[in-house]
Amino acid sequence: MSFLFRWLFALILLAATYNPTPYNFARWALENWQEQLPLTVLLGLVLLVGYIIYLRATLRSIGTFGMALVLALVGALLWVLWDFGLFDLSNPKLTTWVGILALSLVLGIGLSWSIIRRKLSGQVDMDDVEE
Repeated sequence: MSFLFRWLFALILLAATYNPTPYNFARWALENWQEQLPLTVLLGLVLLVGYIIYLRATLRSIGTFGMALVLALVGALLWVLWDFGLFDLSNPKLTTWVGILALSLVLGIGLSWSIIRRKLSGQVDMDDVEE
């Protein structure tokens, strides 16, 4: 259940930043930054903090190679779905949502990897501690 919450928050973070609907930070900020600059900066910083938390944890837990591997697995799954005719790449809105979903899976797995690894192997990860 904890993975589900971490993944859902990553999905919300990515979708709040950009999605193919008119309701996203990027579009809102471009239209309103002159009239509401302080609010635009505040919301941008809140999103940046979310990205820093997720990216730092993901890079520390699975690294760049792990991120590429998860994206490759998602890409291979999409390729199989497309090959069987279950997925259509001609719809740009659907493709954008699939990209957001894929990136949220990478961030969700990255943030949850220590927990997943501990449950699978029984080994505990330790952070680097300075003395």
